[in-house]
Amino acid sequence: MINEGTFPVEPWHIRETRLELDILAQSESVFALSNGHVGLRGNLDEGEPHGLPGTYLNSFFELRPLPYAEAGYGYPEEGQSIIDVTNGKILRLLVDDEPFDVRYGELLKHKRVLDMRAGTLTRDATWRSPAGKKVAVRSTRMVSLSHRSVAAIEYVVEALDEFSRVTVQSELVANEDQPKPSADPRVAALLNNPLEAVAHEHDENRAMLIHRTRASDLMMAAAMDHVVEVPGRVEVTTESGEDLARTTVICGLRPGQRLRIVKYLAYGWSSLRSRPALRDQVAGAIAGARYTGWDGLLDAQREYLDEYWDSADVEVEGDPHIQQAVRFGLFHVLQASARAERRAIAGKGLTGTGYDGHAFWDTEGYVLPVLTYTAPDAAADALRWRASTLDLAEERARELDMAGAAFPWRTIRGQECSAYWPAGTAAWHVNADIAMAFERYRIVTGDHGIEEECGLKVLVGTARLWHSLGHHDRHGAWHIDGVTGPDEYTAVVNDNVFTNMMAARNMLIAAQACERHPDAATDLAVTTEETAAWRDAAAAVHIPYDEELGVHQQCDGFTGLREWDFTDDTEYPLLLHEPYVRLYPSQVIKQADLVLAMHWLGHQFTREQKARNVDYYERRTTRDSSLSACTQAVLCAEVGHLELAHDYTSEAALIDLRDLHHNTRDGLHMASLAGAWTALVAGFGGLRDDDGVLAFDPQLPDGITSLRFRLRWRGFRVTVDVRRDAAIYTLRDGPDGRLPIRHAGDTAELTTHGPVSLAIVPRVPLLPPPPQPHGRAPLRSTSSAR
Repeated sequence: MINEGTFPVEPWHIRETRLELDILAQSESVFALSNGHVGLRGNLDEGEPHGLPGTYLNSFFELRPLPYAEAGYGYPEEGQSIIDVTNGKILRLLVDDEPFDVRYGELLKHKRVLDMRAGTLTRDATWRSPAGKKVAVRSTRMVSLSHRSVAAIEYVVEALDEFSRVTVQSELVANEDQPKPSADPRVAALLNNPLEAVAHEHDENRAMLIHRTRASDLMMAAAMDHVVEVPGRVEVTTESGEDLARTTVICGLRPGQRLRIVKYLAYGWSSLRSRPALRDQVAGAIAGARYTGWDGLLDAQREYLDEYWDSADVEVEGDPHIQQAVRFGLFHVLQASARAERRAIAGKGLTGTGYDGHAFWDTEGYVLPVLTYTAPDAAADALRWRASTLDLAEERARELDMAGAAFPWRTIRGQECSAYWPAGTAAWHVNADIAMAFERYRIVTGDHGIEEECGLKVLVGTARLWHSLGHHDRHGAWHIDGVTGPDEYTAVVNDNVFTNMMAARNMLIAAQACERHPDAATDLAVTTEETAAWRDAAAAVHIPYDEELGVHQQCDGFTGLREWDFTDDTEYPLLLHEPYVRLYPSQVIKQADLVLAMHWLGHQFTREQKARNVDYYERRTTRDSSLSACTQAVLCAEVGHLELAHDYTSEAALIDLRDLHHNTRDGLHMASLAGAWTALVAGFGGLRDDDGVLAFDPQLPDGITSLRFRLRWRGFRVTVDVRRDAAIYTLRDGPDGRLPIRHAGDTAELTTHGPVSLAIVPRVPLLPPPPQPHGRAPLRSTSSAR
């Protein structure tokens, strides 16, 4: 676990003031740089030591067999795993003939800084070699947000006390050795030497390696080029082979003299283009980077991020830890998506190989709400990616004897890659989560173009799936049996409330979309009888409710299951310490399930129902998933448990900066990082859009004195400034200068003429704050007043 002092609290930086080798893998994830197309883990420049070497290209994967002890019809036969591609980060330094290695000689200073406004990772080190030669090394690394294929590194070496011969070996390395796999099922599969050499070339300062995957038949190219500046004589040579290209720079430095190298990198891949076309693409990207220059790349990076923060920044006064963490989360959410451009946003982004690089429902459920409000172009591209896999989802539905489209539980390219049916295929709700993301985008942006372009087909396909999956009983109620909701500890059940409500919403959304686009609906063979059947099923959906306890049942019969015995000996996460045969028939919950339904479809629950449901399910939720804390924060805030909500917000925000789930080494948790924004903006800002209206109901916990956030809504830019007694709304610009909103249930109108201040309506809790399972109280907020 990363302790609180590892990364000092600063509003715009993640700073590492000393190198801690025992958490090197975790810091590599924290310091990862990406633009959604290229991802570089925060490995040391010299490549060693490392926790997990990593350079990734979005959706560049290798196939692997999925073994089963007992196979069954419809089980996926192949998995997809993201792979570590050609590493261009390496710059090895030799002082005289001794290699700079932090484990040898004397490391006098070592500092790394992730600058979330500049979009750079800077490293400063001072090292004395075993022979006593002292040098300073400063490197600045970036992955360009404006040049999709480009990364760059500025590397400066200075002799400090006496003349030194300095050698820098700048490399491209393919098929790096990987660490041994973990027994943790959340960790990626190990793939040794996944790349097969296709071609290599070099000249004086440049080199390129081209490789192909052995099974998935994807081809990639990586290129490097260098600008070298040094006083006096310098020798530069380059060589290349199948898995290694190296540019060697040799010079002599007197005390105070510096060697400066700017290394430009370019990456590309394709499943369709020829080798010459791919080669030319990457060569062109390198040429463009050199033309722009190092300073030009930095300026463009800052300009891109200035525009992003202008619409996305969240300011938290009173809790500096959350302030730092929410910006860290927003920065990495942007990095995972900015230039993904119709490719998946993985659960770990491009920061590590956890979950094999797969995308889950996390994308539409947790990441896209943030992007829709802050970077809608990135959200639109993510929706286009999902729609591009529709043919595969339709094929999967036919395989399972269902109508419509069955989107995968986990995937890279679009095929189902989950080898565990109860927590994979049975989690049908992913289809409604996708439909909800399309609808949210339309409502929040006012842009109907995505729905016309590709969304309608997805909405119709998912609605047809639900209608074929569910059934009416003899009394007319509509049920969905044999499903798994968000809570994977209660699997293959009947009438999961979240699933039923989301399916009903999906079918209504699809029916309404068909009315908006009648000609396109006709082309999809949608009839009025079919949309009427969707509406009938949605109206008759069964929602289990325990009248005696006064709570909704997470699924049919849930409140009658045995209680879990939480004791001092209980070890978390339960999935690694308890058999599923014990978990499934018990009232123990991995993550927010019914509580998530109350967030996403809150207008369908009364205030009293929310209070009683939160009280009941808090006591049974272990939060063994990183997806849970942010949702619990939102609902606890809504029912008036503001300090408990503050603690949950801290946990969601700090999950990786503190390594709370002990697997940050494998990559960051994109959904939880996005969830920090959700906890603040939807929890304490009270943002809701599930009724089709921009609505707020803000209130702050004692430990936060003010909360200011920015968002986009239908072409408007809105700033919300929540104080203790009032919320101040500012309409910065927009199509016609007027925007209706809802504040604490009442209608108000914003204009560009000036801010509107509205009084906070206090939330009086109906019940006292509930306890959590033994040992599972949330991370205590450092600013909590309790």
